[in-house]
Amino acid sequence: MEFISLLANISALSIVLFLVGIGFLVIELIEPGFGVFGILGIVSLIVCIFITAQTVAQGFILTAIFFVIILIFLGIFLSVVSKGKLPKRLVLHESETLDQGFSGAEDVQYLVGKTGLVTTICRPAGIADFDGVRLDVVSRGEFIEKGKTVVVLECEGNRIVVKEK
Repeated sequence: MEFISLLANISALSIVLFLVGIGFLVIELIEPGFGVFGILGIVSLIVCIFITAQTVAQGFILTAIFFVIILIFLGIFLSVVSKGKLPKRLVLHESETLDQGFSGAEDVQYLVGKTGLVTTICRPAGIADFDGVRLDVVSRGEFIEKGKTVVVLECEGNRIVVKEK
């Protein structure tokens, strides 16, 4: 009986708040950001619950039930995720490998043995100019003053190791 009286207590404002709350949550799911839309959605749903409830105690009970249901769905979701059973469109199955020609860093091995001019102080990291191209470089711990000539010892990924010439 109490459930029927609760349904009779639903007003147009409750329906609008419910739809607005769900809308905010959907926006948060589609365009995640700082959580503003998610928080607004949850607040809107809680206000909707309290407006629909006949007493404040009933509002708290319904809010607690709401959060228990959310926690149950979250538990089910985490269980599915931990078993690796996500929908295929949510998981990236392809990988880019070096064999296929993909590289995260530009190959700068051609710089080994080249000389350049330090444009900032290297302590031990700095910037050097190699034929008009400014690159981040690092020494092996030595302090190299601005304006000194350096030679490239080795290149590993995007790490260019130099020493004073």
